[in-house]
Amino acid sequence: MASPPGWLSRYERGQRELVWQELRQLGGVVLEPEQAQEAQLVCDEMARRARQNIEAIVDQLSDDGYRFHTNDDDQTPVRPHTPPTANAEAYVDWLGQRFGAVPMTLSSWVRIVGDVWLVGTHPAWASSASADPLVIELEGTRCPAGEFPREYIEDEWADWNERQADDPDNGLFVLPAAPDRFHKENVSGGEPYGFVLPDGCVDGLFRWETTVPFVSYLNWVFSEGGFPWPSGDDDQWQVRHRLVRDLLPL
Repeated sequence: MASPPGWLSRYERGQRELVWQELRQLGGVVLEPEQAQEAQLVCDEMARRARQNIEAIVDQLSDDGYRFHTNDDDQTPVRPHTPPTANAEAYVDWLGQRFGAVPMTLSSWVRIVGDVWLVGTHPAWASSASADPLVIELEGTRCPAGEFPREYIEDEWADWNERQADDPDNGLFVLPAAPDRFHKENVSGGEPYGFVLPDGCVDGLFRWETTVPFVSYLNWVFSEGGFPWPSGDDDQWQVRHRLVRDLLPL
């Protein structure tokens, strides 16, 4: 398949939805080197824009007096955004070796964005934790070194393969990336949000309460300032309005 001219330049000019549509239509086709390089450049630019959005949200929330904390009774303070570490590239390589293929958008996120945890409490929005605040933790920087995520993922992958051997209709493997919206609020919930793997497509599938392309999920979340779920609190609209002012579409 011939590469459409200038995916990256068209993306930067604002033809983002059309570019993503064309890239997704490639499916799991093995791209020619030049196609793959340009597709990755688009994903990297998406990740840079996402990181800019996250930094803007964190700055605004911090100015508001927001407390970023763990999703438990202790509410231990948490760093909301940890940029990629020196091991990020190696971690992406390990994921590719373990699963055979990972989406380019996942790779770009790990290498450029890092780990994000927006769970917490807003002083003017008491139910902010119930609005499904954005969490994407792939490198596992909040966990003790050596404990996560490789060992946990290895265990999850082994358990999934055992279940798959007994029941071929067991379902697809999901690489955990975030607690679900109930666990974020510190109540009993469902399965973690995450990426369907293996997946050799440009934009991966992200499973939350349904399954959608990862960039579509991010655009929805950013359109709501990082808090996409209605919380039933009238104050949420003023907070969200401030948060979305300078955010970039992906």
